[in-house]
Amino acid sequence: MKTSTSSLTLILILIIIYFGFKSSMPGDAIDKELTETEFATERALVHVKKISTKPHSVGFPAHKEIRNYIRRELEKLGLQTSVQEGYTTGDWANLSKAVNIIAKIEGTEKGKALVLLSHYDSNPHSSLGASDAGSGVATILEGVRAFLAENKKPKNDIIILFTDAEELGLNGADLFVNNHPWSKDVGLVLNFEARGSGGPSYMLIETNRGNSNLIKEFTKANPDYPVANSLVYSIYKMLPNDTDLTVFRKDGDIEGLNFAFIDDHYDYHTERDTYERLDRNTLAHQGSYLMPLLHHFSTADLSNLKSLDDYNYFNVPFFKLVSYPFDWVWPLFIIALIFFFALILHGFKKKSLNLKDSALSFIPLLSTIVINGIVGYFSWPILKSSYPQYQDILHGFTYNGYTYITAFVLFSLAVCFFIYHKFRKINTANLLVGPLVLWLIICGGLSTYLPGASFFIIPVFALLAAFLVVINQEKPNAYLLVFLLIPALWIFTPFIKMFPVGLGLKMMVASTVLTTLVFVLALPVFSFYKHKNRVAFILMLLFITAMVSAHLNAGFSEDHAKPTSLVYVLNADSNDAQWATYDHVLSGWTAQFVGADKKVPEKLSKNTISSKYKTAFTYTSKAPLKNIAAPKVEKTRDTIIGTERHVKICITPQRNVNRLDIFTAQTNIIKASVNSVPLSDYFLKNRTPGKLITHYISDNEYTELSLILPKDEKFELKLYEASNDLLTNSQFTVPARPKNAIPKPFVLNDAILVTKTITIE
Repeated sequence: MKTSTSSLTLILILIIIYFGFKSSMPGDAIDKELTETEFATERALVHVKKISTKPHSVGFPAHKEIRNYIRRELEKLGLQTSVQEGYTTGDWANLSKAVNIIAKIEGTEKGKALVLLSHYDSNPHSSLGASDAGSGVATILEGVRAFLAENKKPKNDIIILFTDAEELGLNGADLFVNNHPWSKDVGLVLNFEARGSGGPSYMLIETNRGNSNLIKEFTKANPDYPVANSLVYSIYKMLPNDTDLTVFRKDGDIEGLNFAFIDDHYDYHTERDTYERLDRNTLAHQGSYLMPLLHHFSTADLSNLKSLDDYNYFNVPFFKLVSYPFDWVWPLFIIALIFFFALILHGFKKKSLNLKDSALSFIPLLSTIVINGIVGYFSWPILKSSYPQYQDILHGFTYNGYTYITAFVLFSLAVCFFIYHKFRKINTANLLVGPLVLWLIICGGLSTYLPGASFFIIPVFALLAAFLVVINQEKPNAYLLVFLLIPALWIFTPFIKMFPVGLGLKMMVASTVLTTLVFVLALPVFSFYKHKNRVAFILMLLFITAMVSAHLNAGFSEDHAKPTSLVYVLNADSNDAQWATYDHVLSGWTAQFVGADKKVPEKLSKNTISSKYKTAFTYTSKAPLKNIAAPKVEKTRDTIIGTERHVKICITPQRNVNRLDIFTAQTNIIKASVNSVPLSDYFLKNRTPGKLITHYISDNEYTELSLILPKDEKFELKLYEASNDLLTNSQFTVPARPKNAIPKPFVLNDAILVTKTITIE
């Protein structure tokens, strides 16, 4: 292949990849000359700005303000609102008093209702909640406004539900599904969520059965920018992922569609989840889902969405969502297998293939996979060792994470070009034998164990077509080969980015291995490059450049602030106090309190306060005693009934607090309830020694714990009562953080924590 042709094909490949990413979501969120009946991103942003001015988790002052704002906005649209209030514990043993906001657009016919769902609480304690889930609330408010402006009556009832306490344990959804009379009429839920502050919004299905009817109806609704695939759906079903929609599926057997974005994961649950940092195009993408789906499902038969059959599906430019039944999985694989063996026979007959070179094709294939797999696997541990501050980014996606993804993709490509240059004397047809065998093995395995990913066979068919071309032509048309590469580029390259962004840089191995597998799909093009070693050299230079850039941006700044933590811990039993932190690398701000005398905690780390990543304190340091009131504990009942001991304990705050964690090493609890809400038998039987319950407290309410124990049981409870007022409490002089630091998310932070032991003899 001429150098000019090589350059042009490489540029063309880059353009195809860029277009695949660019076309996945709206490119311009600035609304121009929109009618009143169209979704306007700018109007939705007004709501986001209002909702995200202050942290508004359950029990925080702004929580009620945001609730009242949302109700007023719904009432401006002519809707009658109501609130549903009550205690629940969910599946996580997190007690809170949820206050749901509910409204309804009456339909013209009796039938199943459509629910538009998002949650309005932010994550404790510092998150402003612009994306998670102010964007969801704003999307629904603006979408409903545009829908009502059409002055058309829907066939189905449309329930607008803004749940509370989602961040604490899906409590608001639990309250609605299990206690509200409207829940029995629900046929479908559309849930709008976020796990970052930008990027495309992914559609994820929630169903207890097959997805075929949901996919058919989703396709009929015809959203402009569908981003969805059955691989993510299959993985999602196997993982313990939870959103409000999970409660609808588990407790109500109700079908649903999630719409959530995950890019810029470093903003997730932080005070940087702001109006300014929310990607406008992402918000527009949410609106582009809602409007066609709202129009379609407001008139569709929602009683016919359940199915026993599953579909494979994936999105590609121009064709939007492509889908086909699982029944096609094995026939497609068998056809590909037959096609492969027929081409092998044809290749040997034409003498384009020979046994020796075909066998040798496995050497560069396996070498590149092993090298890139090892580098990807160990990249995150090495990075954390080289940059210890990364340990304080608990979700594992650093501010320079995109640079690292780029760097390791470049490295993987450099390895591929370099190794395949060493085998340049083997013709392209022989080189493709190894990759085709490997890809057919992968597709066979996926068809057996993960059929939702069996659409991977589509690029393999394209590779088989390229195999046919290179068997029959010594100098095939380079642009035809690039054309045959398009399915692989559009289907696989989004995954290279998605895995480490969504799951953290520990998943870099997925990117490096998948990059290698995509490279071998591109061998019909790349094998004709005469100077693959030069390309490898350039790619390695770019890798080094990217790593240097990542190094220069490895520190923290005002825009990329360091997550920091500080807790004052008062032991009411021993009357001593400590400063505690979750930080691995102390900032100057934290080091003022957890300084030279810091030590690794022992007792404190045993009772890990519930958090997303089960994070324990890393260091403690002696602190001055302050006059912090411990909770009042009263045993209001202690009686023996038969072989059981019935105990009731009331714990009342003596100061303004936000949460109470109760720990016990006891595992033989027969029954338990908190504020008259029973803990499930499954939870009690399967819990490990440690946390029994967390109560996220509103209005300084008491916690009443009722226990049924074996008759002669002795019992000990450890109370951790916390308030998030360390920086504002008049007894302390903790300065505000510098601008290059933020409160660490996912953990108890900026808190005054009082611990107290209760022994029941």
